[in-house]
Amino acid sequence: VQLQASGGGLVQAGGSLRLSCAASARTFSGYYMGWFRQASGKERDFVAGSRGSGSLTDYSDSVKGRFTMSTDNAKNTVYLQMNSLKPEDTAVYYCAARPMWSRDYNSWGQGTLVTVSS
Repeated sequence: VQLQASGGGLVQAGGSLRLSCAASARTFSGYYMGWFRQASGKERDFVAGSRGSGSLTDYSDSVKGRFTMSTDNAKNTVYLQMNSLKPEDTAVYYCAARPMWSRDYNSWGQGTLVTVSS
């Protein structure tokens, strides 16, 4: 599946952004979708993940309560709503997909930069 992420930008601390990830797959049902981020000089970290159906969403502790992942199967698009943004959320955000039977993400979007100013 091919993924196209968008929606990044510059926002002040406390603000909100919504990232989108459009997929070429006809359906997400066979995939587990994830959002990751990589800050400058750091490793890529898991942010949120969900079954393609939108069920069983999981979040990292650093974003829990502030970020919400959702799925629009009619549009083949996954979203990451980010509220109460903090400067430490600044990173390149990636969406990714893996088959439900696999533990490895084998499809990655190109990344979208989110910059949160203090």
